[in-house]
Amino acid sequence: MPVVLAVEGLTKRFGSTRALTDASFELHAGEVLALMGANGAGKSTLVKILCGVHGADAGSMTIGGTTVAFASPRQAREHGIIAVHQTIADVGVPTLSVADNLLLDRSCTGRGPLLAGGRRSLRAAGAIAAGIGLELDLSRRLDALSIAERQLVAIARAVAHDPAVLILDEPTASLSAPESERLFAVLDRLRDRGVALLYISHKTGDLRRIADRIVVLRDGRVSGEFRRPLDLDAAIRAMVGHAVGQVARRDPVPDGAPILRLSQARLAPTAAAFDLVVHAGEVVAVTGPVGAGKSTLAGAIFGLWPLAAGHMDLDGRPWRPRSAGEAIRNGVFMAGEDRWRTTFFPGTVPFAQIAGTIGFPFLDRWGRAGLVARTAETRATRRLIAEFGIKARGPEDLPASLSGGNQQKVVLARWHAEPARLLLLDEPFQGVDIGARDDIIRAIRAQSRDRATIVFVNDLEEALEVGDRVVVMADHAVVGDAADLARISALLASPHPAVS
Repeated sequence: MPVVLAVEGLTKRFGSTRALTDASFELHAGEVLALMGANGAGKSTLVKILCGVHGADAGSMTIGGTTVAFASPRQAREHGIIAVHQTIADVGVPTLSVADNLLLDRSCTGRGPLLAGGRRSLRAAGAIAAGIGLELDLSRRLDALSIAERQLVAIARAVAHDPAVLILDEPTASLSAPESERLFAVLDRLRDRGVALLYISHKTGDLRRIADRIVVLRDGRVSGEFRRPLDLDAAIRAMVGHAVGQVARRDPVPDGAPILRLSQARLAPTAAAFDLVVHAGEVVAVTGPVGAGKSTLAGAIFGLWPLAAGHMDLDGRPWRPRSAGEAIRNGVFMAGEDRWRTTFFPGTVPFAQIAGTIGFPFLDRWGRAGLVARTAETRATRRLIAEFGIKARGPEDLPASLSGGNQQKVVLARWHAEPARLLLLDEPFQGVDIGARDDIIRAIRAQSRDRATIVFVNDLEEALEVGDRVVVMADHAVVGDAADLARISALLASPHPAVS
């Protein structure tokens, strides 16, 4: 197939930091090229150069044999390069409807309706949504959608451009297995149409399913290229510099004291009632399809909203938290799914640095009368940067200056700054490379002895790696509890599993 995109010797510096060095590769029509690299390897910098966000300091780029240099994302789009970025904040306008967001690019170029809303807009947006099989209420506001739904809106909007090159940065990070397979079917059709796809992912299952070829970046340089049959072990070695083994499952955890107990709990008035007990020292993975109610369960435990019915006990006492603050004071911590909604602050506020982000939930413990004890905050942040392997210059760095994976490590570090009685982690591996995921799992387990830990994930592979046992949810209820793959797979595949 003909070469659609070729880059030769791309180099980019940010001050004294060389983010990309002499990167070269080709992308062919009808090909899915996977781009692998550890956090901070230069993937995001490369994508931003391809999309016209950054200019390269050296090197060249050609499209269809013509040398190009983009001064803006609009110029990149005009040449057929469209990207869906990892950061969900870049998806669209939160206060507009799904329909208006799907038509946003047409409106900005004068090809769409001048006024938002209306039957014409809904018909046009419906056609875009149907292009990837997206079934959503098009009148809902974007900020009312889940992170997975917003990701699908972004993908539908990108595909509507009929791109020559489509760049997807961690597109399945928030998607369940069925949602991911729907996306793969769309990508298969695009590949058959001759679209060139640059696919960035840390998920080996994605790469096995979709990639024709892999290019690996390490420390800003191309460190390897692999063709089918793909040797993923060799690709991972090229990415991190050594072999990465699967994190070994722990021996069965002795039954500790029950920390959290839910009895006849209902997450919605019409949902089935269920029971759940989590013990001290135990790491429980909760999985299920998008919309199964995982984040709703986490929010109820953390005090963001009440149960529709039923009872919760924490350490044998009734647990009815009225706010997140009350939960934190009682040792119940939660790392939310969307880090930009739940953890990070705008860069304009004085405590937006890593240190301020980590210390914010613990102001009453680390200071007096609302005044921050900077020494304690800085000391704790330096310790956590080292423990979680966060690539940053120091506690005063802004999270926005870090790679997506290192941002996620800051989120996890925040909730390890103080001892927890119950730790809730909602999609903690988003944007985290394979080696870093192993490090995070080890860190979670190393500090889990005196607390209960619940990890909410869409990805079954992640659930099996992190959990001592796996709880399956569907239709806003717990439908099964298992420790073996066969039983878990059966529960996930069953359309109407029985509550156990």
